[in-house]
Amino acid sequence: MAVKVHVKKGDRVYVLSGKDKGKSGTILRVLPKENRVVVEGINIVKKHTRPTRTNTQGGIIESPAPINASKVMLICRHCNKPTRVRRERGEKGVRRICKRCEEAID
Repeated sequence: MAVKVHVKKGDRVYVLSGKDKGKSGTILRVLPKENRVVVEGINIVKKHTRPTRTNTQGGIIESPAPINASKVMLICRHCNKPTRVRRERGEKGVRRICKRCEEAID
C-alpha cells in the first residue's frame, strides 16, 4: 500500500540519520510504494559492470541508492532550515506549509 510521502521530486532535503547524516541534497526520485526517496549525492553505491557494446570500458559506476523517506527532512525555501511540513487545503488544492516560518512551500 502506497503511503503519502512528505517530499516531492526537486525538493532540497536534509538527512537525519545514517552514514550521510547532516548532508543535504536534491530529490531525484520518489518511490511512494516503498516509502523511499533517491537523493542526489546521498547513499552512493558502487556497481561493477562488465564491458558491453554500449560501455566498452566496463568498470565501477557510482550511483545514489534509495533511502527511507522518514530519514529526510524538507529544507524550507524561505528560512533555509530543515522543517516539518503542515498541509493546508485551499482553492488551489493542498499546499505544504513550513512549520518554522509559516510560509507556503509550493
